[in-house]
Amino acid sequence: MTAETQTTPPPALAELERDVEQRSAVFKKELGLFDLVLTQIVFVVGTIWVGWAAKLGNHQMVFWLLAILTFYLPLAAVVIFLNRLMPLEGGLYQWAKLAFNDFVAFMLAWNLWIFGILVMSGIGLIIKKNIAYAIGPRADWMHENKWMTTLICTLLMVTMIAASRRGLALGKWVQNFGGALLLLTFATLILLPFITAGRGPLANYHPFSTSFPELSTYNINVFSKLAVGALSGFEYIAILAGECRAPARNISRSVLISAPIIALMFILGTGSVLAFVSPDKVDLIGPIPQVLSLGFSSFGWVSMLVSITIFGVAARQIALMSIYFAGNTRLPMVAGWDDLLPAWFARLHGRHRTPVNSILFVGLITLVFSLASLVGVKEQEAFQLQDNAATTFYALIYIVLFAIPLVAIKRFGVRAPLWLKVASASGLIVSVVAGFFTLIPITHVSSPLLFAVKIIVVVVGANAIGMALYQLRKKPGQRTASAQ
Repeated sequence: MTAETQTTPPPALAELERDVEQRSAVFKKELGLFDLVLTQIVFVVGTIWVGWAAKLGNHQMVFWLLAILTFYLPLAAVVIFLNRLMPLEGGLYQWAKLAFNDFVAFMLAWNLWIFGILVMSGIGLIIKKNIAYAIGPRADWMHENKWMTTLICTLLMVTMIAASRRGLALGKWVQNFGGALLLLTFATLILLPFITAGRGPLANYHPFSTSFPELSTYNINVFSKLAVGALSGFEYIAILAGECRAPARNISRSVLISAPIIALMFILGTGSVLAFVSPDKVDLIGPIPQVLSLGFSSFGWVSMLVSITIFGVAARQIALMSIYFAGNTRLPMVAGWDDLLPAWFARLHGRHRTPVNSILFVGLITLVFSLASLVGVKEQEAFQLQDNAATTFYALIYIVLFAIPLVAIKRFGVRAPLWLKVASASGLIVSVVAGFFTLIPITHVSSPLLFAVKIIVVVVGANAIGMALYQLRKKPGQRTASAQ
């Protein structure tokens, strides 16, 4: 990414870099290139998305490719470009602060923080589904049992809080282990149609079908979720730049290495789901365990290996939660550095140098969201509500991210090349479309209108709280308009 015209860095950028680098000097540099590649794969390759894509039937590859071209590649380009300019702890928060102002940066971090809370609040439900599929028919009672969900969510959060206090010295091994198991699980999923070919035809296996489908509201809805839901997250790792070795080089390399691997995992994995399950029968919470259970059901003792593989999916979810938790605890910390939140959030553990107060706060809030979403609805609807609301927050974040190369890149002391502006415009449009379609469920819910109202209330209410917090913490004379 050398096409930009570099000028002398503006004083605001130099001052921001000095301040953040000085504060980041106390962190242990735990993450190398290998760790970052596995972290990218764990973070981006959500196990649920092959199920969402399977809803498109044999047209899934067309929509995956469309999402890759219009969102995935533009996102990678923008993240690599900005990270090379500002490889700082806090990532997107720091980029928005220089590009726009403190208010935009705070609200962006607030939306990213709420997004992380919503995603983490659904992980306990996914893990419970994986356990039920791993045990088999004897555990059918677990699928809609909310007491079991409550128990798993509570145990998971207590463990996450305790482990996070140790920092990335422990967390990176959780993430690497989860990444290795995820690769093994997807390899099993992708090879499953060929493993079972001797027991039945491969008539339903069409991973590379390229016939162009009719455009419909439903197809565009699912496409938007594949883009902003599945093919997102490259920017999240930049939040931990201050805890990486050579972040300007290694974060960018991790994106370039992981991107083609991730694309193949999604396309081939979705093809395997459709080889065993019709689009209307896909379990959106646990599509991979569902398919592995069906595929190996007639293999006798071999089916025991499926249970091990399904537990591997659960391990990936724990690794994913570790990444989200690390990022979500650093956002209040960097806001505390700027006095946008109380300094209590920035207090570090004396030995492990982790934000212990922020860790406790994020853990408790996540647990509350995990249990509150189950009130009054079935688990499939609760999960879709959580996921759609999370996508709305992410769409708002990406609107700001893609706006930086379009309207504010000069504040970084560079001029963006035309290709970067085109990529940013494409990503911006897809983000707006995704934000709109979060109000429309793709599966049956008890009341579509109430579903949309709940999401609007959550998004508007959360942002109103964020604005109030900013106004309470804002100092006299603090920037509230764009930097000049």
